[in-house]
Amino acid sequence: MANFFESGHAADLVLAVLAAEAIWLKLRGWTLGKIIGLVGPAVFIVLALRAALVGADWEWVAVLLALSFPLHLMDLKARLSQI
Repeated sequence: MANFFESGHAADLVLAVLAAEAIWLKLRGWTLGKIIGLVGPAVFIVLALRAALVGADWEWVAVLLALSFPLHLMDLKARLSQI
């Protein structure tokens, strides 16, 4: 089990689940923008996790985490505009 996490495959599994979720949402009629807003931040956070697990430099982890923030704000703005 340790190798599963150290190799980053645990993060790969989560990314596959996120991809399946995105496909399912698209099939249910969600727009691409809404899907990206919902799933996008999680993808970047899991990519940051994967980078950390495989020993990438901290800069890569920080950049990937930072990239999740604008997508999160996009999703938040869309949700708040529906209220």
